Amino acid sequence: MIMMGHFALLVFLAFASMQLLCIAADHDAAIFYDSFEEPFNGRWIVSDKDDYKGIWEHSKSEGHDDYGLLVTEKARKYAIVKELEEPVNLRDGTTVLQYEARFQNGLECGGAYLKYLRPQEAGWKPKEFDNGSPYSIMFGPDICGLTNKVHFILKQKNPKSGEYVEHHLIDPPRVPSDKLSHVYTAILKPDNEISILIDGEVKKKGNFLSAQDFDPPITPAKTIPDPNEKKPEDWDDRVRIPDPNAVKPDDWDENAPMEIEDMEAVKPEGWLDDESEEIDDPEATKPEDWDDEEDGVWEAPKIDNPKCQTAPGCGEWKRPMKRNPAFKGIWNPPLVDNPNYKGIWKPRDIPNPNYFELDKPYFDPIAAIGIEIWTMQEGILFDNILIAKDENVAESYRDTTWKPKFVVEKEKQKAEEEAAGSDDLGGFQKTVFDVLYKFADIPFLSKYKLQILDFIEKAEKQPNLTIGVLVSIVVVILTAIFMLIFSGKKQPRVEKKTEAAADTSNDQGSSGEKPAEEEKEEEKENETGGAAPRQRRRDT
Repeated sequence: MIMMGHFALLVFLAFASMQLLCIAADHDAAIFYDSFEEPFNGRWIVSDKDDYKGIWEHSKSEGHDDYGLLVTEKARKYAIVKELEEPVNLRDGTTVLQYEARFQNGLECGGAYLKYLRPQEAGWKPKEFDNGSPYSIMFGPDICGLTNKVHFILKQKNPKSGEYVEHHLIDPPRVPSDKLSHVYTAILKPDNEISILIDGEVKKKGNFLSAQDFDPPITPAKTIPDPNEKKPEDWDDRVRIPDPNAVKPDDWDENAPMEIEDMEAVKPEGWLDDESEEIDDPEATKPEDWDDEEDGVWEAPKIDNPKCQTAPGCGEWKRPMKRNPAFKGIWNPPLVDNPNYKGIWKPRDIPNPNYFELDKPYFDPIAAIGIEIWTMQEGILFDNILIAKDENVAESYRDTTWKPKFVVEKEKQKAEEEAAGSDDLGGFQKTVFDVLYKFADIPFLSKYKLQILDFIEKAEKQPNLTIGVLVSIVVVILTAIFMLIFSGKKQPRVEKKTEAAADTSNDQGSSGEKPAEEEKEEEKENETGGAAPRQRRRDT
């Protein structure tokens, strides 16, 4: 048994030694690697530019003893750069760019991308590093508003024009939406293949020379529209034109109004012409500290006139409006085919003076790594920045530096979600119910508030009903919107002389929405079983 114990110990020590040797070998195989276990001061240079006031901090990743480079303040610009010992030639063999980024406060509005800078001969200095410093590649996550992508941008020089052009990877992957550590990898292969990995999983593949993968294409078009050619003045590209032979009918009255008074309507009996809809509150009294000279003449607040509650209406009665049968609007001649139509004009194509061919992209060498961001959130942590020539080396770093942290964070996240799911409610369901309670408070849903609250309470007691409750509430909301759109503005009740006049009035009754005050009064009287809601005089 003792011999077996010694043997097991030897096996363990041999295995541990092999692991250390592998890590050491990987470290030797890396062109550049920074774990940030040591403070960055003296190794990384912070920009002195006035715009970049953000404070960098050497800080532990939340929940770990592992250190990283931390963005400490929101709504700040940050710029920091690390020069490489030797420039990296991207045209030779495979190149792997990899690093970790963690949005410790969740995704809000911030960038966490790196810029791989050209040599300083291109016109930049570390202490003056800013957004104008020339880079060869920009890579990493960026999210704010409608932007949510893992950038990959190649900045390449056109050998004909001498200008540098940004070429963006089309349809880049989205940024993971959580607070966990994630590792971003870009693999550039000698056969022009580009692969973007997140957490070791390939999320996007493309080819540098494919017009479907980069915008604008890295290889420019052979021909371009002639920039000096202008459309002839007599070129007619209108497909249809107003009929020049059409004549406005003699009986077409453009000045006829859309609505006219309904002359057949009569004032309802009991209409109180001399009463106002609102009166001074007889119970209101002037405050003791009211100063007429400083505060002005005091006026009692208004209340609804109680005499109007049972009357058909108060104030000056006016006839309701109805659609004018003579209304036709502005006359316009009908459209006909244009006999002079020549088609859509476009300039002729000419050879592109800046066209060139290449068998692989022209990568400028990388001489430094920079982080230059303007972020609206704090708590972004950068870690384990790597440049290597072997993708197996990058995989080994992921397994030894990122994966153990990610496993711990994932387990913690799972435990928090389970804790949030106590009382038979999952985190998702809690969020749903919080939103539904806010919906119930929307003013135009006030009639249905009790019904919506009843649905929510049932779902809280029986979480398996959540989806059914969502469907029910959506139906209620759609019903309310339908009623809001199609229910008419309440009109004064009128007595009709003829059946035709009654039909006209009914048509008019669905022409608009009710004022909010009328809806409140109608609800109140319907609840108390009172008389039919009174009608207000028609607004002019």
